[in-house]
Amino acid sequence: MSSFQIFLRRALPGASAAFFAAALCLAPPSAAAQNQPPGRPWMNKSLSPDQRADLVMQQMTLDEKMNFVHGTGWNGLRPDAEIPKGSLGGAGYVVGVPRLGIPGINMADSAVGVRLAAQGGHYATLLPSVLGAACSWDPSALFLYGDVIGRELRDIGYNMSIGGGVDLMREPRNGRNFEYAGEDPLLAGTMVGNLAKGVQSRQVMGDIKHYAFNDQETGRTIVNAEIGQQAARESDLLGFQIAIGIAHPAGVMCSYNKDTVTPPGGTDWSCENDYLLNQVLKKDFNFKGFVLSDWGGTHSTVHAALSGLDQEQPGSQYFGDPLEQAVKSGQVPQSRLDDMVHRVLRSMFANGVIDNPPVTQVPNPFQGRDDAEHIADESIVLLKNSGSILPLSSSVQSIAIIGAHADVAVLSGGGSAQVDSPGGNAVRPHPGASYWNEHIWFPSSPLREIRKQAPNAKIEFNPGTDPAAAAQFAASSQIAIVFVSQWMSEGMDRPSLALPVVDENGTKVNQDALVDAVAAANPHTIVVLETGGPVLMPWADKVQGILEAWYPGIGGAQSLAAILFGQVDPSGRLSATFPQSDDQLPHPKVPGIDLKPASHRHFDELPPFDADYAAEGARVGYKWFESENKTPLFPFGYGLSYTTYEFSGLTVDASAHTATFTVRNTGSVAGTEVAEVYAVLPASTGENAYRRLTGWDRVTLAPGESKTVTVDMNPLTLSVFDVAKNAFTLPSGDYQILAGSSSSDTPLTATMHVAE
Repeated sequence: MSSFQIFLRRALPGASAAFFAAALCLAPPSAAAQNQPPGRPWMNKSLSPDQRADLVMQQMTLDEKMNFVHGTGWNGLRPDAEIPKGSLGGAGYVVGVPRLGIPGINMADSAVGVRLAAQGGHYATLLPSVLGAACSWDPSALFLYGDVIGRELRDIGYNMSIGGGVDLMREPRNGRNFEYAGEDPLLAGTMVGNLAKGVQSRQVMGDIKHYAFNDQETGRTIVNAEIGQQAARESDLLGFQIAIGIAHPAGVMCSYNKDTVTPPGGTDWSCENDYLLNQVLKKDFNFKGFVLSDWGGTHSTVHAALSGLDQEQPGSQYFGDPLEQAVKSGQVPQSRLDDMVHRVLRSMFANGVIDNPPVTQVPNPFQGRDDAEHIADESIVLLKNSGSILPLSSSVQSIAIIGAHADVAVLSGGGSAQVDSPGGNAVRPHPGASYWNEHIWFPSSPLREIRKQAPNAKIEFNPGTDPAAAAQFAASSQIAIVFVSQWMSEGMDRPSLALPVVDENGTKVNQDALVDAVAAANPHTIVVLETGGPVLMPWADKVQGILEAWYPGIGGAQSLAAILFGQVDPSGRLSATFPQSDDQLPHPKVPGIDLKPASHRHFDELPPFDADYAAEGARVGYKWFESENKTPLFPFGYGLSYTTYEFSGLTVDASAHTATFTVRNTGSVAGTEVAEVYAVLPASTGENAYRRLTGWDRVTLAPGESKTVTVDMNPLTLSVFDVAKNAFTLPSGDYQILAGSSSSDTPLTATMHVAE
C-alpha cells in the first residue's frame, strides 16, 4: 500500500470502498513515489546509478564516507582478527550506512568457487580451473562459470566476488596460472569478461584482477615488472581492456608488484601508479567502478589516493585516519574522496546489491556439480590419440588405473582460490577447514566413473609410488591409464615445467619415470594430466594417448570418463602453449627464483629485483615461439577431436573486419571444432614476425555436415598502439588473414587490404 493510500485510510476511516477507489483514481501516486521510500530519493530505480550515488552522498557524514574507502581487517584470514558486525568473515568487509539503507560489502575470494564457505557451514562448488575453462573457447561456458559463483555467493550472503584473474601467462611456471585464462589477450579478456559478467548477472558485484603485470608469484611484493608502453598496451593491458569492456565490473583489483612502463617511465607500485590507474584504466578504458588494493598492497596515503586507488584492503592503515587527516588538511581534495566513495556506491546501485540484497539459503550442490561437469566437458583437451586408442570401448576387458589418487579424487589448486572440499580432503582427511598450501583432493573418483563406463571389465588401481611395481601391474591389463599431477598455488612458482617428483606427503614420486615404466610394459598407455599449467612430457612419444584435464572440478571424474569412452567429444583447445623445455621460454628461469626462500608468501621479505619483460614484450606465448622460430610440444589453440575437420573458401571483408569460410566434419561422429582466425600485420608495422589471434567460432557439426561461418575480427587485434597518439591505430597495407584449427595449423590464407 502506498503512503497516499495509507493517508486516505487514516484521514477517512468511515469512507466507503467506492469512495476510497474514486479518490485513488483522482490522485494517483507518481511513478517516483512508487519507486522510493519517504526521504530516500536514491531508492528511485528510474534514476541512473550515478544519480543515485550522488543523492546518497549528499546525506553522508565524513565518517560514513571514510568507511567506504577501506576494509575492516583481515577477517577470517587471520585467527586473531575480530570479525566486525555484519561481516560474514570472508576475505574482506566494508561497513555500510544502515541509516540510509546502504548495506555493507561482504567480499569473498571466488576465483574457482567460493572460498571459506565451510567456516559458515556452507557448501560451495569447485569449478574447473579458469585456465581449463578458457580452453573451451566458449564465452557462454564462462558466463555459466560466473553465474555459478554469483548464485552461490548470494546464497551464502556475499555481495561481491574478488575473482576474475586476467593476467596473461607470460610466465608458464606462475603458481596462479590456473586462476587465469591463458596467454592471449583476446581469448583471456573475452573469457574473463564473460565470467565477471556472469557473476554480476546474479546481482553480485564482480571484480577483475590483478592489475597489472602480476605475471609471477616469485617476489610478487617486491618485483618490478619492466615493459615498454606499446608492448604493455598490446598484451596484458589489452586483456584487461577487453574484459572490462565486456563486464563493466564493479571493481578492479590492483596488484602487489611494482611497474615500470616506458614511456612515461618511472617506477611505482601498481596500487599507486598514476599511469596505470588514472591514465589507462579510468581515462582510456573509461572504467566507472572502483579500484581496490590487493590485500596488503597499499603503500601510502596521499600518493595512492591521488594516483587512483579508491579503496584499501583489507584494513585501514593508510586510508583510515591518515586519509581523513589528509582530506582535512587539503593534501587530498574533498572532491577526490567524494570520487572514491561515488565509485563504490554507483557500483553497488549498478549491480543491484542495494535494491536486491542477498537472501541466504542453502546452495544447490547438485546444480553446481552438473554445471561444473558441463564446463569440464568443454575444457579437457585431447593432446594425442595415436592409433585411435580413444575413445575406449565399453567392451574393454581390463584397465589398469595408476597414480595421482585416481581411485578417490581429483586435484585442486591452492591459495586464496582454494575451495573447501565436501567432507574434507579426500586423500588426507582431517577435521576443520583446509590449511593454507594443503594439497586438497576433491571426492570425484575417476576409478569409480571409469568402472561405470565398462561395468564388465576388470578395472583396478595402483598408487604409482613404485614405478617398477606399477609397470608390472599395468602389463597384465589391456589398457593402462596413468594419472599424473602438478599442484600449483598462490605465493609460489614452479622452478621448472617438469612434473613434480615429490608428492604432498614429501615422498619422492618420479612421475616421468612412472610413465616411462608403464609405457614400456604396456604399449596401450594413456596419460591423464591434472595440472595447473603446461608441463614437460619427455615421454610423449612413448604413449598412445594424452588428455589434459587441468584441475577439472567437482564433476571432473564424470567428465573424464565420458570423454575417455566417447560419450562426449573432446572440444577443448589449448589456451596456452606447451614448450618442449624451459630453455624455449623467454626466461629460462623464473626471474628471482634463485632468491631465498624460493617459496614464499606475500608477507616474507626478499631483496627487490626486476623482471625485464622487454625480451618478449607483446610476444607472449605462441607469438614468442613463432617469432623466434621455436617449435613447441603443443601449440596454442591445439586440440584433437574424435572426428576430423576440413576448412575451405576463406574470404575477408576489410570494411566489416570479418572472415568467412566453411568448416566440414569429414569424420563419422559428431564433434565441435574451434575455428580460429589469425592475422599477420603489414610489414610496415614491424610486428609481422608473428600472427595474432583475431577471432574464433565454436562450430558443432554432425558427420558430413558443413557450415559456413563468419568470424568477427576484433579491430584492437588488427591494430598497433601508437605511443605518440596514445591510441590504437589501424595501419594501412596488406594483412595476411589465416584460418584453421590452431596457431600453427592454418590451411586457409587470404589478403586483406586496408587503404590509407
